[in-house]
Amino acid sequence: MDAKVISKAKLPSRYVTVGPARAPHRSYLYAMGLSAAEIAQPLVGVASCWNEAAPCNISLMRQAQVVKKGVAAANGTPREFCTITVTDGIAMGHQGMKSSLVSREVIADSVELTMRGHCYDALVGLAGCDKSLPGMMMAMVRLNVPSIFIYGGSILPGSYRGRQITVQDVFEAVGQHSVGTIGDAELLEIEQAACPSAGSCGAQFTANTMATVAEAIGLALPYSCGAPAPYEMRDRFNFASGEKVMELIAKNIRPRDIVTLKALENAATVVSATGGSTNAALHLPAIAHEAGIKFDLFDVARIFEKTPYIADLKPGGKYVAKDMFEAGGIPLLMKTLLDHGYLHGDCLTVTGRTLAENMQHVAWNEHQDVVRPANSPITQTGGVVGLKGNLAPEGAIVKVAGMAELKFSGPARCFDSEEECFEAVTNRAYREGEVLVIRYEGPRGGPGMREMLSTTAALYGQGMGGKVALITDGRFSGATRGFCIGHVGPEAAVGGPIGLIRDGDLISIDAVNGTIEVALSDAELAARAKDWKARKTDYQSGAIWKYAQTVGSARDGAVTHPGGASETHCYADI
Repeated sequence: MDAKVISKAKLPSRYVTVGPARAPHRSYLYAMGLSAAEIAQPLVGVASCWNEAAPCNISLMRQAQVVKKGVAAANGTPREFCTITVTDGIAMGHQGMKSSLVSREVIADSVELTMRGHCYDALVGLAGCDKSLPGMMMAMVRLNVPSIFIYGGSILPGSYRGRQITVQDVFEAVGQHSVGTIGDAELLEIEQAACPSAGSCGAQFTANTMATVAEAIGLALPYSCGAPAPYEMRDRFNFASGEKVMELIAKNIRPRDIVTLKALENAATVVSATGGSTNAALHLPAIAHEAGIKFDLFDVARIFEKTPYIADLKPGGKYVAKDMFEAGGIPLLMKTLLDHGYLHGDCLTVTGRTLAENMQHVAWNEHQDVVRPANSPITQTGGVVGLKGNLAPEGAIVKVAGMAELKFSGPARCFDSEEECFEAVTNRAYREGEVLVIRYEGPRGGPGMREMLSTTAALYGQGMGGKVALITDGRFSGATRGFCIGHVGPEAAVGGPIGLIRDGDLISIDAVNGTIEVALSDAELAARAKDWKARKTDYQSGAIWKYAQTVGSARDGAVTHPGGASETHCYADI
């Protein structure tokens, strides 16, 4: 695509590159070595979440250089910048996790501000760790300039005594260590083997779930989200994405042309079909919100109810992302779902073609068992289920992939923070058959809606994964397995029923019929509500306090601004 024929008459960069009044602006660009010809071309923001915090992000800057070559080859002018990432694996299990979901909003906001401030015409965004993927996609939809998403790729699986392991095994090993099943030396051996390369957590945890979403929703090139981070072939996708974004500028194809209600339904379908992370039920409504589309937890759950579970991926199954890529990638999964009527094939994608057109030449691979045909699934209904009842009027979510028992009933054991519950689990101060309740960990009450992998993994490591249930107004990691229900709403901090229950109250969870109930009458709940008092958190200043002032419910994606529906102007049209 020859960008030299693209007029700047309607592009944002005209405000910093065109006309005599912009001579001071152009002088800055000359100072960085740009030529007059490069200044006259479209300016493309190449945003990455690179940092040295974790393997998820460490390869992103190198990959961004290849994207820039692709942009330049198509006669565009790339302008690289970075934004933050909070890596959940390191933030997990302590107060640092309160930063995680907040970072999604900061990523989206900072990309928006950089693009607006410098008047870039298009965006290629690279992300690796969990919240950076939806954060980058939210920015794309919010700005609505031609955009392409790139996933940095998954980590390679570790090898421990002849079997594949991931970071999930390390978290669960902590639980095994706490009950003496393994010793210090074995724990050290596991932690040193689990993560052997750059890349995001290798199973169908949140990063790989949202990477699958990126292809299904149409913002990423086919196959680009499946290739592991260390594979040199990633450079082909990076270069092609840089070239392709110039074509999107020429054709004026924008994210909101791509992220439609049908595309969001396609995204929810692949989450359920892969037994993906429950966090997708938070991120899909947030992405929809940027486009002004109503698509909440219950809309996501409606798709989950009718979607077969077909990808045998960890944590519920036996394979990792590398295995699915080598079996045929995300397009193999999407092809069988499309062929059996589970996807909308008429959705536009960043290729400039529809999803069905992208899938036209994808052949089924009979020599693999990572992905089943959609008409011969692992289970008939999806790997993730939405719940509703008097304990969660605004809904809740549970991952059921790999679970044999889908119903649980038992007395509540209540904790007002994750730390309280983790201490009880570590000391085995709980009983088989109980429903452990962690509350005041929601978006506002946490603040920040922490994930609870340290606690759930410890339970599983102790051999109690199927013998207790756990519910929270916070979140669970995509690596969580067992009967763990998150996103319970309304959250305790705003007077939701989860904040009113007491030790011993009988809780019943039914993932077959989608219900979550506490054996209390409406009158009893109302009486307890009269005695309930709002709590103050420890965060009365700073970024986390600021987040708590504006964040909405988990049902709607825990968003912090009015969204596309309230927009009076779009950045792309300035």
